[in-house]
Amino acid sequence: MSNILEVNNLVTKFYTLDGVVNAVNGVSFDLEEGETLAIVGESGSGKSVTMMSLLGLIPMPPGKIEAGAAFFSGDEGRRDLLQMSPDELRDVRGGQIGFVFQDPISTLNPILTIGEQISEILTRHKGMSKDAARRRAIELLTQVGIPDPELRYKAFPFQFSGGMRQRVVIAIAIACTPKIIIADEPTTALDVTVQAQIVDLFKRLREALGVAVIWITHDLGVVAGVAERVLVMYGGRPVEIALVNDLYEHPQHPYTLGLLGALPRMDARESERLVSIKGTPPDLLLPLRHCPFAWRCEHAFDRCWQEIPPLITVGEQHQTSCFYDLEEGGPRDV
Repeated sequence: MSNILEVNNLVTKFYTLDGVVNAVNGVSFDLEEGETLAIVGESGSGKSVTMMSLLGLIPMPPGKIEAGAAFFSGDEGRRDLLQMSPDELRDVRGGQIGFVFQDPISTLNPILTIGEQISEILTRHKGMSKDAARRRAIELLTQVGIPDPELRYKAFPFQFSGGMRQRVVIAIAIACTPKIIIADEPTTALDVTVQAQIVDLFKRLREALGVAVIWITHDLGVVAGVAERVLVMYGGRPVEIALVNDLYEHPQHPYTLGLLGALPRMDARESERLVSIKGTPPDLLLPLRHCPFAWRCEHAFDRCWQEIPPLITVGEQHQTSCFYDLEEGGPRDV
């Protein structure tokens, strides 16, 4: 399959009163048509800022995209999202790239009905009449599993549960049959049962629509059931990219190993303790001059403190940003 999105060396900074926050530090990745790519990392690793930078959703100022390119193969051909005007990006957002935010209650407008909010995007991007948009909105509510869609069309967000509000946000994201859906931790604010329902809904919609999905999360336990590939981020940089099964079976970065060790396992003995990654994330007010994980890594050696490791190919569709070979137990010959 061909790539529908190619991001190259994205750099985003925030100029604040406390200093320059180096939020995204050279992120590169690609997304194939119909693929689900999971982006994993702890809070502050740059996952959400990366995606919001691509769609012009970061506040400028204080935010500023310093470098990079993001080539999106949309209806107008292959174009760089970072070079588009605000009006051009508004046509892409919602119309060709849908965005599901993690908090549906703050995403939805509390003074507009659910139906009005779904219909708005249809009239804006598809030029539908009011009646046509209403019919399509009711179809979408049915598609995302909301009961009594004609009645719920007239309801307000406060009349829905958290899970139902998230389904409405998903309906808005898929309304115009986009080529990509970006889901920014869409299950974080939901209980475990509803999380499973939302994950299942995404899987069914992806199969039905053939849409590519970028799933942002801090939970590697969810990733196994939704994604083909995983991008692990730390300190605003990608530290490992691999097929999901390869990542679980052969992690090549100490940070990934730590994340996997922190997952509860059904087959674990009662005496086994979960792994805790010692230390704290890097201070992004300081420019990166060495491996961002070196402070917390038990395998760090002199080279790790002298330069930033690039993404190194270690297998088929598997790259890691680490000078230490976990399998061989010594420095890599690079």
